[in-house]
Amino acid sequence: MFAQILYAAAGLVLLTFAADHLVLGSSRLATRLRISPVVVGVVVIGLGTSAPEFLVSGVAAARGDTGIALGNITGSNILNLTMILGVAALVAKVAVTSTVIKREVPLAVAAVVLFGFLAWAGLNTATGIVLGLAGAGALLLLLRWARQGRNTELAKEVTSYTEDVPDEAAAPVAAIALRARWQPPAWFEPVRALLGLAGVLAGAQLLVVNAATIATDLGVPQLIIGFTLVALGTSLPELVTTIAAQRRGETDLVVGNLFGSNLFNSLAGGAVVAFAAPAGSGATASVTLVLTMILTGALAWALLRRGLALTRAEGLVLLAAYALTMPLLLSA
Repeated sequence: MFAQILYAAAGLVLLTFAADHLVLGSSRLATRLRISPVVVGVVVIGLGTSAPEFLVSGVAAARGDTGIALGNITGSNILNLTMILGVAALVAKVAVTSTVIKREVPLAVAAVVLFGFLAWAGLNTATGIVLGLAGAGALLLLLRWARQGRNTELAKEVTSYTEDVPDEAAAPVAAIALRARWQPPAWFEPVRALLGLAGVLAGAQLLVVNAATIATDLGVPQLIIGFTLVALGTSLPELVTTIAAQRRGETDLVVGNLFGSNLFNSLAGGAVVAFAAPAGSGATASVTLVLTMILTGALAWALLRRGLALTRAEGLVLLAAYALTMPLLLSA
């Protein structure tokens, strides 16, 4: 089993590294093609940063490992709004605008509720169509909102992905000058994006196959492996980017990215699982798991609404909520 643990860890590393290059290559290619920054931010970066979660779940579902598939999505949704948001609040107070609280956050919570209900009822082709249509509608709504407002936070996010901005304080002058002179050829970004996609798929396969073997060897249900080890692994990129955004003072990006990740996980990820799972594979989630996922999202929303900010004390509340959910889910 030690070998399987190493292979699963290697798959996770490959998945994380490749996903970063998939998003980077895609967003820079879209920018060079003069695609609107709004589209790049909402569609390319929004969907791309959630690619590890829903591709891992898709690979698992296609193999018939629906426990890992559903556990990964629900576990990631719980992790994002308890542990990761809680850690962000410990780093610094998480402030958010009233617009985000009134529009993007409720949309993400509604997506989680829809996915939860359909996952409890059982995912199949019909529910996959519902989730896919809901995902398309949510994308159009996000694009409309982004175009209506002067979305400076979205502009920051697009810039951070599409431009190489050297840190003069940290990088030698010669290195900065070299990067300023070197311009990648036209084929570089498309190739980077394609290699990133191939790496994500290979990493997902490596992670899922070995996670399923570990679950079998330990005699543990795949669902538990899915919402603990696999979900924690696929959520690590969100944890890293969240802490980095907090240190830069971009707190709106923190809330938007985490709730946005839950939206794409639930709708895009749920649709992928529904279509990929073999007929009669039993792609259903328990009531306890679904209610926990919904209630943790509602808790995070309620705390943010109180004063349009999340304090360190409230961050501890979210971390405590995550700690309490684990024994509950493991015993369910």
